[in-house]
Amino acid sequence: MSVDFSDGDLARLARDGDPVAFRLLVERHQAMVRARARQLGPGPGDVDDIVQESFLQAFLALKRLRDPDRFAGWLAGIVLNVCRGLHRRAPVTLLADWPEPLHPTSAGGLPSAEDLDRADALRAAVAGLPAGQRRAVTLHYYADVPAGQVAEAPGAARASLHKARLRLRAYLTEHRPDLVPASGRTHMTTVHVARIERRIPPGPVPDRFPTHVMVLADDAGRRDLPIWLLGQDSHRFADDARPGPSPDELTGRLLRAAGTRVTAVDVDELGPEVTVARIELATRAGTEHVTARLLDGLAVAITSGAPIRVADAVMDRLAVPAGTSQDGPMPEQTARDLSIDLRPRYEPRNLTYAAGLDHWVLGGSFTENILQSHWEDYDAAAGHGSAVLSSAVPQPDGFAWLAQEIFADDYHGTTVTFRGQFRTPDTTGRAGLFLRVMRPRDVRGPFTAEAALADPWNHIVAIANPAEWTAHEVTASIPDDTNTIAFGVFLAGPGRIELRAPELTGLDST
Repeated sequence: MSVDFSDGDLARLARDGDPVAFRLLVERHQAMVRARARQLGPGPGDVDDIVQESFLQAFLALKRLRDPDRFAGWLAGIVLNVCRGLHRRAPVTLLADWPEPLHPTSAGGLPSAEDLDRADALRAAVAGLPAGQRRAVTLHYYADVPAGQVAEAPGAARASLHKARLRLRAYLTEHRPDLVPASGRTHMTTVHVARIERRIPPGPVPDRFPTHVMVLADDAGRRDLPIWLLGQDSHRFADDARPGPSPDELTGRLLRAAGTRVTAVDVDELGPEVTVARIELATRAGTEHVTARLLDGLAVAITSGAPIRVADAVMDRLAVPAGTSQDGPMPEQTARDLSIDLRPRYEPRNLTYAAGLDHWVLGGSFTENILQSHWEDYDAAAGHGSAVLSSAVPQPDGFAWLAQEIFADDYHGTTVTFRGQFRTPDTTGRAGLFLRVMRPRDVRGPFTAEAALADPWNHIVAIANPAEWTAHEVTASIPDDTNTIAFGVFLAGPGRIELRAPELTGLDST
């Protein structure tokens, strides 16, 4: 590769994955970055760190560079932001819900003995994090990379930071409680599992069957926190579970055999991208904390009899008055989903939408959220020969699909094509059409947008925001052991996707 390439050419090649192109950009601009680091940085000892962090941030943000021909000016702006971040580094706070610094800095800005002691404690705490969480903390808190950009997927980024904060808080609380401001400690409410009830969820769910809800009760505050058990967890705590010791009971026996006791299960946050619990263990070596899925943590608490503690902020935001979370009449959407007309057929139905959305099903990961408030983040409608799948809130949780599912018997050994006309006006999320080949006992997931896009049985064509109707199609081979075929449109994020003239055809592949 020639060094006569312009900055814009090299930036475009690097953005497309060419490592040599980015190395040439580094070599070309390293002197400029180092000069600005000396001029703008806090001190000579920070120059190397500034150079390294500036190029790291530039590499991570290349895809967001609007004008590659202005790479040099863009890079200079990154250096400035890194230097500003270092100037603000003295009062850095690694725990987002502790607004004040972990320890005040000395007057005049020079590090005191207490500052250095605090820095050593934080360094030890961060060093003990898993590699992914350590990288997320370093990029976000020390390099000022926005929380949603420290990993490839915004949801995964925020989840990594949340888990890292839980680990850091636990470490500092146990090893250096003197560094934890009293006002920064999370106040918790002790709750108990009041009941686990079989209910029909008041909204669309992927399995379209009654499931269970776990009610965590705060008796002192006369409040309930309902946690819906959906998807693969729907019957985990049911009375009709299979006989014999459950995996949760086996976990309890293993802990006792190892001389470990569960002393508490804490829920610090609940949200569309963060549903985890922190399990506190009394071991022979001292107190340990393990981060687990929320329902895994609750199962451990039930099996061991350990107290469940929920952050006051979570209870204030999500709890309802005691006794008001009872089951109500079956919603219209759920009634449609449970009707026999929605069971798979052997051929597509209602492709002109003359009967509205009959035979079409709205689903997706947003319906798998344990919080009922997110079950209406997406909506679907039909009329005038077309259907539309749209977000109903500015920042919807997860992704949604609008699809039909048919038995595959008549298509075994063929190649199936789903085609139609589509448009995605004013859509900032990801949208497109898909075919899914489903085998017997196929799970309805994995339920994250990234995992669904990477699933080899999902055949997907993304649509890049056309305001006018455009034709697209997606094709898939149908093996002989295929049970059903699902076809339709998907949306992940704000916006809408419209569909008209859908068609499903099969071509003998022999």
